[in-house]
Amino acid sequence: MTILPKTNRRDFLKLAAAASGGLLLGFRWSSSAAATEDIVQVLDDTTALPLDTIDFNSYLSIAPDGIITIFSPNPELGQNIKTSFPMIVAEELDADWAKVKVLQAPLDAKKFDRQLTGGSGAIPHSWERLRKAGATARQMLMEAAAKRWNVSASELSTDKGIVLHVASGRKLGYGELATEASRVPVPTEVKLKEVKDFKLIGTPIRNVDNAEMFTGKPLYGLDFHREGMFIAMIQRPAAFGMKIKSVDAAAAKAMPGIVDVVTFKNNVAIVGKSTWQVNKARKVLKVEYEAEGAIESTADHDKLFKELLNSKDAAVKRKDGDVETAFKSAAKVITREYQCPFLSHAPMEPMNFFAHVREDGVELVGPTQTPEMARGEVSKLLNIPADKITLDLTRLGGGFGRRLKADYVVEAAELSSLIKAPVKVIWTREDDMTGGSYRPAVRYRFEAALDAKGMMIGYKLRGVGINAGNTTREDNFPSGAVDNLLIETVDHQSPITTGAWRAPITNFLAFAEQAFLDEVASAANQDPIQFRLALLDKAKQSPAGAVKYSIDRMKAVIELAAEKSGWGKKKDVAQGFSVYFSHRSYVAQVAEISVKQGKVTLQKIYAAADCGVVVNLSGAYQQVRGGVVDGLGHALYSNLTFKDGATEQKNFNNYRLIRMKEVPDIDVYFVNNGIDPTGLGEPALPPTGGAVANALFKATGKRLYNQPFTKQEELKGVSLGERL
Repeated sequence: MTILPKTNRRDFLKLAAAASGGLLLGFRWSSSAAATEDIVQVLDDTTALPLDTIDFNSYLSIAPDGIITIFSPNPELGQNIKTSFPMIVAEELDADWAKVKVLQAPLDAKKFDRQLTGGSGAIPHSWERLRKAGATARQMLMEAAAKRWNVSASELSTDKGIVLHVASGRKLGYGELATEASRVPVPTEVKLKEVKDFKLIGTPIRNVDNAEMFTGKPLYGLDFHREGMFIAMIQRPAAFGMKIKSVDAAAAKAMPGIVDVVTFKNNVAIVGKSTWQVNKARKVLKVEYEAEGAIESTADHDKLFKELLNSKDAAVKRKDGDVETAFKSAAKVITREYQCPFLSHAPMEPMNFFAHVREDGVELVGPTQTPEMARGEVSKLLNIPADKITLDLTRLGGGFGRRLKADYVVEAAELSSLIKAPVKVIWTREDDMTGGSYRPAVRYRFEAALDAKGMMIGYKLRGVGINAGNTTREDNFPSGAVDNLLIETVDHQSPITTGAWRAPITNFLAFAEQAFLDEVASAANQDPIQFRLALLDKAKQSPAGAVKYSIDRMKAVIELAAEKSGWGKKKDVAQGFSVYFSHRSYVAQVAEISVKQGKVTLQKIYAAADCGVVVNLSGAYQQVRGGVVDGLGHALYSNLTFKDGATEQKNFNNYRLIRMKEVPDIDVYFVNNGIDPTGLGEPALPPTGGAVANALFKATGKRLYNQPFTKQEELKGVSLGERL
């Protein structure tokens, strides 16, 4: 057992339920100074807690009927935290999972720390706090039982919501003890389970929202309805770099159900009583635009990339050793370039948000990954104090980084303030695909210097991006493993808006790096896996500069993937390998491609992941498999191009996503090292493109340098085939 140091009284405050009974623990998500006094409150309903009156961050309640409730602060968009959070509490509490439920908490910056979803960080951030909450409640329940039975708490044990005294055969349910436990002093230290003693954590548990999702219950922002609200759609410029010249709204205003057409900033909003009426009116709206800045096309970007790759203005992100001398003395130099297009996030639920700006405050409801930032931007725009703005979260129908931005929230709030009425702004699929905030387009140049023995003595990487910021991850592998290394980045500022897209930057960088390292291994006459392992051994034995990744964890996933895939031992398939570290976790993949009667088929992908302790095995499998499918589909098909500032793809008819019948078998394995969770929402996506490209080379002899793969000259006449 792990003994934690003394707990702050403000970390754990208890509320006694005098009349109805029950135990409620309030626990903070961040460390804080001690409070001056306990708080006592009568609870009539533990599922409707007085969130506005109590100064702590979250709640764990046990009702007299044994039901255990926890409020989940982070937005749920499919990463499974709404299930995993209560699992962690229930594990330390030794609760009966059938009696545990979780409720979505509203935005409250005073009560919650890091109330957002992004960066695969929800579980790593909350892991210890959730465990403490469960362990504290368990200890108090045992103390209450010990007092009732007049025995020592050390003689007691717990299991599935019951306190047991094995010696006498007595037992009591948590609900029966909850009121008495509420009067027990909060423990100054609590014991946490050893990983080997987990009963619930590491098992497959179904998503707590499954029943509601399967039966069509109103969970999502698009489901939200408020009596008396209007529906609005917004016409935005047809191309980036354009502004409104004139608006003719007469025909739109005359349409049935339309209450107003409002022009604000560079937008024209059609406001009406139903989605259908608003959409029809939008089609007769006449807006003329004119240029206000650069109007860019994909052809311009291609030319720009080639120029900037040779620019003298690159920012140096890392430099180790004497790179120039290493390349001059090299026996062999390998140089390759890789490019990816812009991508849409394309969540299944397009952007939407409800806003009601009143004289006494603002109400916001909808799907956002960053509720506090969204509220802050609305506060700044409307000059209304943040504490006068409430924000309630719905479940998100996907996000992939798009909902990290708050533009669609701010639009709704601004429109409500102009029309003086509650309104829900809805984006169509075309709005979503043409409205911006894309995965940035990037081009890389990799160079490797090999000595006469095939050792990599020099490594250079330059990345050029469009509104991408730093296009590199300069401290990732193979940094630290090569004595002479130079990593640079160049960024072009464009009117085309970009933002974080699942596994930002690494979603393509990993493919480029891993495809390049395979070519270098081939040039060095080495097995691709052994080549990488040798580099990791070099980084451990004689590191070049700082090593900011775990060599042992990376080696562990490499070895596990090689073992499970039977690397190098199969004659009927071509295997390709890839490994990557991102968002604190490590994933290695092996793709297998068969060629039968000229048909090339992606048969299987093996994925070995190290994300620390796996909380929910079902959710973890889904995250890895989903990441692999996402990485595979976008590497193969997705492509967003521009002509005269406008996207040429506007819906799924010409923006290609992977189809179910094209998904290979995916076997997932986890490294069981017992360390605290390190995140899993994004790390499985980056390695996929590299594993598939390397397998394609083994199968066809053709190297791939650009995405999407299916648009490349190298794959003309080659189809991966369909498995179903």
